[in-house]
Amino acid sequence: MTSVPVRCPVCNRDHAYVAPAYPCPCGAPTAPPLLPGAPALQVTRRTWDEDWVTVRCTACDRRDQWPQPELCCPCGTLLRIPVRPVDEPAPPPPPGPVAPAHIPLPRTAAHPRPSFRPRTIRTGHDAVSAAALYLTWLGYREVARPRVRTAGGVDLRATGLVAQVDATTRPVELRAVECLWLNALGASAAGVFFSLAGYGAQARARADGVGLPLFVMDLTGAPQPVNSPADELVSTGA
Repeated sequence: MTSVPVRCPVCNRDHAYVAPAYPCPCGAPTAPPLLPGAPALQVTRRTWDEDWVTVRCTACDRRDQWPQPELCCPCGTLLRIPVRPVDEPAPPPPPGPVAPAHIPLPRTAAHPRPSFRPRTIRTGHDAVSAAALYLTWLGYREVARPRVRTAGGVDLRATGLVAQVDATTRPVELRAVECLWLNALGASAAGVFFSLAGYGAQARARADGVGLPLFVMDLTGAPQPVNSPADELVSTGA
């Protein structure tokens, strides 16, 4: 599929983005049509209505709701990628090749695991389920919800792990990161944080300092690492 250039408005870093494709009920792979040339928008607060777009399947003409394409910049900024309205005709193809012959991937090392299959997020419960699925994919065993959610906000436990999932519309603050870190220390376990709306600057700095992996999830249910501990966890697995 064709990539579109995306520039982060915060750090001015350039990215090449390709919208993920998912199967339509008819079986055809379908992805939201991106709007070339439109600037990406920083996501500071989430609303469920704005996080879904109408997409038409080119094979069966079915229209359905799909997660709004998003990209997490390495600087920590969560970006919303503009999508062409469903009734707007597609622009004609360019006269010649305009995409580079090769787009570097964020990580070039061979990955020992099969591709992760995300689970679409529509509710807070879905967000926790998607995080549990991802942790299992990373190699953690017996990932489960605690019977009673603790005051510190532990949503998932596994062998040697405690994890928190923030499905609110505001970036995670410093206190939440510190609480999870302390919970992990008390349990002699590793900690992992998942968020739908990203992280505040102080929260991210503290996580970097204590080696706590931070992930941002979009509504497709695909977590993306946003700091070095998370990158290392994805590379090595549990």
